[in-house]
Amino acid sequence: MPPRKLNVLVYTGAGSTVESVKHAIYTLRRLLSPNYAVIPITETTLLKEPWGPSCALLVFPGGADLGYCRVLDGNGNSIISQYVRRGGAYLGFCAGGYYGTKRCEFEVGNPAMEVAGPRELGFFPGTCRGGAWKGFQYHSESGARAVRLDVTKAAFSGAGVVPEIFTSYYNGGGVFVGSAIGTSDVDVLASYADELDVDGGPEKAAIVYCKVGQGAAILTGPHPEFTAVNLSPHNDVPGYDKLIATLRASDDARSSFLKACLAKLGLEINQETSHVPSLSQLHLSSITSSHVDELLHSFQDIISREDGEEYIRAENDTFHLQGPETPWSVSDMKEALTSGNSPNQTPPDGKGEGIIDYNAVIKHVVAHNKDWPEAKATPYFNHSTYYSSLREYRETEPEAEDWGDFLMYGEVVTSTNTVLEKNTKLLSRLPSGFTFVATTQVAGRGRGNNVWVSPAGCLIMSTVINHPAHLAQSRPIVFLQYLAALAVVKAVQAYGDGYAGIPVKIKWPNDIYALDPRPASPSDAPAAASSSPSYVKIGGILANCSYIAGAYQVVLGIGVNTTNGRPTTSLDALLLAAASSASASAKSLAPFRVERLAAAVVARLEGLYATFARRGFTPDMERAYYAHWLHGGQVVRLEGVDDAGAGGRSAEGRARIVGITRDWGLLRAEELDDRDRPTGRVWALQSDENSFDFFRGLVRRRI
Repeated sequence: MPPRKLNVLVYTGAGSTVESVKHAIYTLRRLLSPNYAVIPITETTLLKEPWGPSCALLVFPGGADLGYCRVLDGNGNSIISQYVRRGGAYLGFCAGGYYGTKRCEFEVGNPAMEVAGPRELGFFPGTCRGGAWKGFQYHSESGARAVRLDVTKAAFSGAGVVPEIFTSYYNGGGVFVGSAIGTSDVDVLASYADELDVDGGPEKAAIVYCKVGQGAAILTGPHPEFTAVNLSPHNDVPGYDKLIATLRASDDARSSFLKACLAKLGLEINQETSHVPSLSQLHLSSITSSHVDELLHSFQDIISREDGEEYIRAENDTFHLQGPETPWSVSDMKEALTSGNSPNQTPPDGKGEGIIDYNAVIKHVVAHNKDWPEAKATPYFNHSTYYSSLREYRETEPEAEDWGDFLMYGEVVTSTNTVLEKNTKLLSRLPSGFTFVATTQVAGRGRGNNVWVSPAGCLIMSTVINHPAHLAQSRPIVFLQYLAALAVVKAVQAYGDGYAGIPVKIKWPNDIYALDPRPASPSDAPAAASSSPSYVKIGGILANCSYIAGAYQVVLGIGVNTTNGRPTTSLDALLLAAASSASASAKSLAPFRVERLAAAVVARLEGLYATFARRGFTPDMERAYYAHWLHGGQVVRLEGVDDAGAGGRSAEGRARIVGITRDWGLLRAEELDDRDRPTGRVWALQSDENSFDFFRGLVRRRI
């Protein structure tokens, strides 16, 4: 079964500008969530990573296309071109539009700014000529304008409601000209409605669609991805306030047009534009409610008192401590009277929120020191179910005693890992097992700098582990992510009677995969019959570590698609697949609940960690890990082999995975010759955790 194309990759390397990248990512996430993951990438990823098989759309934002040429001409453009011609999709905004043509002509005749010459991609077999209007200046808004675009509705057959005209932000983009316009391979999607300062031909093509082999590209001169809500006032630019107001009035039409463009490229669009939700209150509770007071007492030296209110002003966030009976404070009431908004939410802005500085938003923590939060206060998380499940799972996990006793829950948060790990002042006071659960994250964290909105329907949790420094040499921290992966799999398969067969696996080093429940299409049938089962990612683990007062404080973040089937699949989808083809007992299995699953994971994790702290990564743990992982006997390609026999040169080869090392948790692989026979050499491999494919990592040392 072919891999799912779930990633929308936005180029952020040389040549791109921060503002263009921000606008592109913001808009694409709103239009494509939760069907796709919108991920920023650099030229290194494009050149060295196997990104193509999982990429649904490659996006080049605004900037300066000479920067793109400098790092990607030759090999990089060959990779991009092959990706598109084999069925991929390319979207180029402004500079990305110039870059995707056969020839770029920019400010010809202006010696200070002229850029002219051929371009390698050549998706549009003509010229992009600009600026369409005079006045552009790099790193300035002085040449910006709101431009009217006439839409070619006939080019969007079956795409739903498409506006006849809309207004778009413009700053330095071009017009597409050439004899290819009007052929079967090029559609003009929108034309400039006003006269231009350059020869734009009779079509004055502002946005074009190009068939490229089995794939397609859309190139734009203007910036339809720019939203008015994310444009800041510029008092030094005459008429800029009017520009913003004009764009705001056309926002719905602009959004509809962009949705139609994405659909034309073959993407599945969220017709109800996804709005970034406001941050919610954080509810602090304990299995024994009175213990909340004890925890707060341990915070006394980091709490400041201002106007009768209590705050923890930590390194990254400010936390306002409240009681359940006083959710409105004096300062909050003043703010609400002037703004008209609840103190527990970030204020909305017109038709939708712009890019928000979440660090500046005060996080309101409600301390429940008498009773657990009521269901009406946390409608998406039942605390009674969580705590009763925690007690239940401890009965089958003898070494699970107190992890999870303290719980902080938020319906909408930035990131459970960020709130804990980036606020050392607070983190240093938290006991092992302190757990933070959320329903939705608006700035969830992944490998590298990946940030995204995690929608409802996922188990999103972070647990604190205080790992003593004296244990770190014999009990390396790297193993904690292995314990977490094992805890998740065990929690799923021991969720209750009948769940043991749920097909979840571990992908080294820190991902959870599940057997793809999609039925194979008729065209897949021959391949499916002869190939191994197809697995898709269903969860991941992120460990962040800091050293505080003689201990490594690890924030172990876990995310698992529980009821939300996008963008891959969910645990509930696995239940449905089992019910459709299995016994009556499988058909009676209840859907997963995030409260019970969170309790199960915490209990399993505590039991595994207690054994690990005493005895290390034991043979029993190792066997259990291998029983659930995907890689037994997998053959991988080695890169950058550090072999003295190669005379200091970089060598490449093949190896078969045989396990992980017991000392530092590296991947063990035996080298193979050209006939796939073992050579007798065994390598320890370390992955690049920013990689699209962990198994393209570097060989670190010979065992």
